Amino acid sequence: MNLSRRTLLQSTALAAAASRTNLANHRNLFTGDSCVYFYNPEIYHPEGLPYTAKAIHRYVDRLADSGIDTFLSNPNAQVAWYPSKKLPTIIDGYKRGDKEFFRGHAAAARVAPDQMETYLVKTAKFFDLYLDLQEAGVDWLAESSKACRRRKISPWLSIRMNDMHGAMNPTGSNFNCPLFKQEKFRLRGRTMNASGEPYLYWAGLNYELPEVRDYMMSQIRECVVGYDFEGLELDWLRNPHCCEPVAGKRQIAMIAEWIASIRKLTQSRGKAYPLGLRVPANLGYMKNCGLDVALLAREGLVDFVNFSNFWQTSWDVPYDALRRELGPHVAIYGVIEDAPNWVNGYEPKSKASGPRYLSASAELLRGNAANKLSMGCDGIEHFNFFCTDQPTLPGMMGNYGALKGIASLDNLRGKPKHYSLSSARGYVADLWETPPQVPLTLEPKSFRAFHLSMCREPAGSKLTLQLVFAKQAEIPAIGVRLNGAWAVFERVATQELLFSTGPYTEHVAANQAFNYVLRPDDVQEGWNEVSLVVGSGAPARLVSLELGVS
Repeated sequence: MNLSRRTLLQSTALAAAASRTNLANHRNLFTGDSCVYFYNPEIYHPEGLPYTAKAIHRYVDRLADSGIDTFLSNPNAQVAWYPSKKLPTIIDGYKRGDKEFFRGHAAAARVAPDQMETYLVKTAKFFDLYLDLQEAGVDWLAESSKACRRRKISPWLSIRMNDMHGAMNPTGSNFNCPLFKQEKFRLRGRTMNASGEPYLYWAGLNYELPEVRDYMMSQIRECVVGYDFEGLELDWLRNPHCCEPVAGKRQIAMIAEWIASIRKLTQSRGKAYPLGLRVPANLGYMKNCGLDVALLAREGLVDFVNFSNFWQTSWDVPYDALRRELGPHVAIYGVIEDAPNWVNGYEPKSKASGPRYLSASAELLRGNAANKLSMGCDGIEHFNFFCTDQPTLPGMMGNYGALKGIASLDNLRGKPKHYSLSSARGYVADLWETPPQVPLTLEPKSFRAFHLSMCREPAGSKLTLQLVFAKQAEIPAIGVRLNGAWAVFERVATQELLFSTGPYTEHVAANQAFNYVLRPDDVQEGWNEVSLVVGSGAPARLVSLELGVS
């Protein structure tokens, strides 16, 4: 980093105005993507169509009533979803009810032929809501800030840096920007797969090219300068690829220089304007892609970093090690995503099954927040919470009331909590996330250990550990140890989840669970080790390991 820029940053009063200390009032963050006001018109605009700004204010009212202090509005994917005056938007050329406009994106989304008509009709109705506001002269992004100001919530922006929703049809999806439609502006899609086959989802915009950086800067500038927001998150998690791996010193310095120009832009607002990143916790992977997070923190170019997995939430991020890497002056937020892991739940009355949405459960929300705060995180960011709001599925709604006080560890102690471990789903995101600890096969007469963070609880609490297995004729005797305590072998077979999650109360028939009662006094603040002592018998497939505090 050249001396002139270093001197400029150190001599600018605003550079220190958004330090970790001054972010103390931003502890309970909530991110709403570019569709968040439009997913459920029946909830937020029950009076019917045309859609109006009332929906935006009602959504923000719900967040304010739930204790959210900072709302991050996401205005873009590859193109602007807000009514940009200069840049391509998601509905350029769209006419009300024009189903064919979305056929190209349907191909990217791999919509099955027998589902195509339903998809196109539903998508057209969805985007008609944007048209309702646009034709009424309502800029939903500006209205979002206005609603936040009315309810005294801090309005921030969250810019997606390499969104890939339309990646599987580069030239045909309306989600893709003009640059992405040209191969020369895309990354090659290299992966660490031994076969060496490129993967289109990895072929994001190539930030080594000035045209890409200029295009993204134009989006950032329009949102920062043209709207009334007071913080900015650069979201690199939708695709963490920035430059061709393995990025060298030149690429890393170039990206740092570009981030410095964003920093200068935010400082030009004449007020404290925190700038941060949302990234995977794998700093080495990010550095190989050109984004050296530790360098950006050391040089004072970012004020906060939000660490997360991709849709599945994290339970074992080493925030203590990340703090050592980033230094004491950068705020670190733990991100609560919307799946505890990939273990499905079951509702016996309707016989429905599906993924457990974490935000449908107050216990899972508290457990995951405590998991992060007990490791020293400065606050919590909620992401994809809105995916849970599915009014057509009875009982599938986000538990917004559970967000009140969730960023305070003192408030969480003594309340029921549900902890878990992340599980493997597939190859796509596993490369940059913390390696999943389950599923795995427990061999006879073996010893295995698992790690996650928890908070200590007051006297009188009850601690239940649940092991979930793929169903088989016999599961061997297994002793459970918490932080080296004497092994507990007594167990009770059950199909019930530790806590209900939305409508789901049981495990699916393909799985079976066993509950163990452990001593809550053995829980340590921060890292905890759960070890299993496996007896003789057949190998057993461990699907999940979960803990409940009550």
